[in-house]
Amino acid sequence: MTEVLLIVLAGILCLVGLAGCVVPGLPGPPLNYVALLLIHFFVIPVSTTVLVVLAAVTAAILLLDYLFPAWFAKKYGATRSGIIGSLIGMFAGMFLTPVGMILGTLLGAVIGDMLAGRNERQAMRSGIATFFGTIMAVGLKLINAGIITFYVVLYIIRFYV
Repeated sequence: MTEVLLIVLAGILCLVGLAGCVVPGLPGPPLNYVALLLIHFFVIPVSTTVLVVLAAVTAAILLLDYLFPAWFAKKYGATRSGIIGSLIGMFAGMFLTPVGMILGTLLGAVIGDMLAGRNERQAMRSGIATFFGTIMAVGLKLINAGIITFYVVLYIIRFYV
């Protein structure tokens, strides 16, 4: 009975983790990893290699989630004001929707660069780069969360078979 409750909890964590890849404020992949740990410690042991590799990948992706937008922006000429604007836009957009967060990042970068004296073309270029970095980070989080969810499901099936 306890295993069933933990499996249900792991399933919920996986779903919320997948949603957290695009919904601001939810940690995404770490929730999926917690689900995997629940399965490992309370249902059926998960391969140590799987646990270590997925922990390392999850940590790396959390770091890249913050670095990608700024790195792309800087690479394509964003000013300090553009990067700060993208962060402000991202946080402001968080309260709307996931799309609002992504568009807020783009608009914030463009507005910040224009306030710093860049022309429209330069500001748009760095804004699109920031937008692309954000999309890349979301994609990596979704892939990571999907892989962890796959392992959770795999080990649940192993438990019952």
